[in-house]
Amino acid sequence: MIEVTKENFAEEVLKAQSLVMVDFWSEKCEPCKALMPSVHQLAEKNAGKAKFCSLDTASNKRLAISQKVLGLPTIAFYKNGEKIAELVKDFAIEDVQEKLDELG
Repeated sequence: MIEVTKENFAEEVLKAQSLVMVDFWSEKCEPCKALMPSVHQLAEKNAGKAKFCSLDTASNKRLAISQKVLGLPTIAFYKNGEKIAELVKDFAIEDVQEKLDELG
């Protein structure tokens, strides 16, 4: 998982040629922290399918708002600089895998 911030988001996510999954989370979000180990396992299992990134919204509020992330946890998928799919709040790790399979 690549930690992205306002400094490297454009380079790592928006300029990437491949599919990119971004896990938007916050230290204060208990569902985010509960989901995190599963997200990391999913990233390892699907290493060749996409680039996997993680963004702490507490440290990057403006960036999260600019990406229209209004609830947590949020998993967003990007391709060629555009957000093409998003899972917000009540989803399971299986939903993330399904979306990855569908988009990859």
